[in-house]
Amino acid sequence: MSDWKIRFGTAGTSDSFAAQGYKSSLDVPEYTAKMGLNAFEYQCGRGVRLGLDKAAKMAALAGPKDILFSVHAPYYISMSSLEEDKRLNSIQYLLQSAAVCRALGGRRIIFHSGSCGKQSREAALEKALDTMRRAVEALDEAGFADITLCPETMGKIGQLGTLDEVLALCAVDRRITPCIDFGHLNARTLGGIRSKEDYAAILDRMAEKLGDQRAEQFHVHFSRIEYSAGGEKRHWTFAETQFGPEPQPLMELLAQRKLQPVIICESAGTQAEDAQTMMRMYKEAL
Repeated sequence: MSDWKIRFGTAGTSDSFAAQGYKSSLDVPEYTAKMGLNAFEYQCGRGVRLGLDKAAKMAALAGPKDILFSVHAPYYISMSSLEEDKRLNSIQYLLQSAAVCRALGGRRIIFHSGSCGKQSREAALEKALDTMRRAVEALDEAGFADITLCPETMGKIGQLGTLDEVLALCAVDRRITPCIDFGHLNARTLGGIRSKEDYAAILDRMAEKLGDQRAEQFHVHFSRIEYSAGGEKRHWTFAETQFGPEPQPLMELLAQRKLQPVIICESAGTQAEDAQTMMRMYKEAL
């Protein structure tokens, strides 16, 4: 994609979507553009329910407004399950997500790789790597070779999804691109992102492990997240400054390093407004 650029958008619709009188998913492109944003992550967390016809209509409305869609695949994906049928079902969910993503004119499917359960992290990762290889083959066979799988860093300590685990999954195929959820990483490290240096270490690790364009054009989820001893508890808004991590140092780094991720805000109800804030911070840092 030669016209690739940094983008800012939301995971699903903010409270202001309905407050401004919008009702249908067909209103998403108009609302997103009105908020000055150019990315939108369609949420299929509870199942892929968006019809392909409607998705195509959304794509037709989003195209002229330069809004790029991505899709969040169902939450019940488990690449590392001890039950093989659950792992195989996970591949089916990714295929369903790919069909919707293509209809939306999007490229990226974001997914959670699952929990470690009653097995060691190493065993869980081995299973996830095997499922990942099979998923790539299944997508290629189904004609979705242009769709990018994006495993996400996870917020609970028991989940598969440390930075290194996600980068290991990305090593399965050069197309697999990480979704770095900085709120999740901060939660699972119990507040490990405190400074610009902490953010820089994450970006450096990604560049070192991937060694290609994916380290510049990765996917980002960002929100302030409350955590307890087990990691992530809940998402908050940018107004709740008692919860980290801070967006400003990351935006400064992205500007300084000329990185071009798609940044999706996952604040609780103020996604669009907080995405606007990040966009402003980024532009001011340029």
